[in-house]
Amino acid sequence: MKNISVIGTGVIGTGWILRFLAFNKKVTAFDKNKQQIEYLKKEIFRTKSVIEKLYKRKINLKNLNISNNLDEAVKNSDLIQENIPERLQLKKLVIKNISKFAPKKSIIASSSSGLLPSKLQLGCINPQRFIIAHPFNPVYILPLVEIVKGNKTSNIYFKRANIFYKSIKMKTLLVEKELPGFLSDRLQEALWREGLHIINDGYGTTKDLDDAITYGPGMRWALMGTFMTFHLAGGELGMKHMLDQFGPALKLPWTKLKSPKLNKELKQKIIDGTGIQSKKLSINKLSNIRDNFLIDLIELKKKYKL
Repeated sequence: MKNISVIGTGVIGTGWILRFLAFNKKVTAFDKNKQQIEYLKKEIFRTKSVIEKLYKRKINLKNLNISNNLDEAVKNSDLIQENIPERLQLKKLVIKNISKFAPKKSIIASSSSGLLPSKLQLGCINPQRFIIAHPFNPVYILPLVEIVKGNKTSNIYFKRANIFYKSIKMKTLLVEKELPGFLSDRLQEALWREGLHIINDGYGTTKDLDDAITYGPGMRWALMGTFMTFHLAGGELGMKHMLDQFGPALKLPWTKLKSPKLNKELKQKIIDGTGIQSKKLSINKLSNIRDNFLIDLIELKKKYKL
């Protein structure tokens, strides 16, 4: 697949554009919001050195076309990546319109972080070509993409999508049985909800909770994830001993999971806490620090691959 259309140029859409350009795809970016287009241009400039460092190649800006006309933007596309706001009815309408103008055999992929593909593909012309391709920010660096089938998605398009995303150096996680939030976001959501409770009840700050992850389990998770980490926690007998030893703790009231009410007071605690953590660094500066760290981490992960 050579011709790619990206619908919506916010943080995720722009991230996709950067990754596609890094792999020499011809990209048409669609957005009627001029501010978003300006954001895209600034991000291309900001990430140039990062992308060259990671992929050992330069972005050819001649491969990027910007359009404010949807039918023109998708008419020659092999794959269309949709990235509009996470509102079901709006996404359904845009996906339906994309399907009217896109080639009949092109793949239509939504970056939705949790909406069910079976609902999104209602109204889509040739719905068997519709999939979820949910990435993680920053898309131009992080390799994971969850590819999720809807009830009407055919295996042919599912496999084609898998091959394509692998070709742009992504780790594809194939989800053949749809569920709200898919896999990774459900895990993140559980951690997020528990964190909100801890802050709301005054047991810790945003920095305390971030430190609790980045200096503890987060360092292990980058290599092994939760289950392999617990497997090692069981000693010589592995997971069997771990479950026998710590399984009963699941009955203890250590977590709440049901989210607290996100009232003004809780919002302010979170905003104030992250403001202190950021040390007055701009979002651009923080993004550059994050990007360079992630690139180094990816190389380290390759060295110690399990």
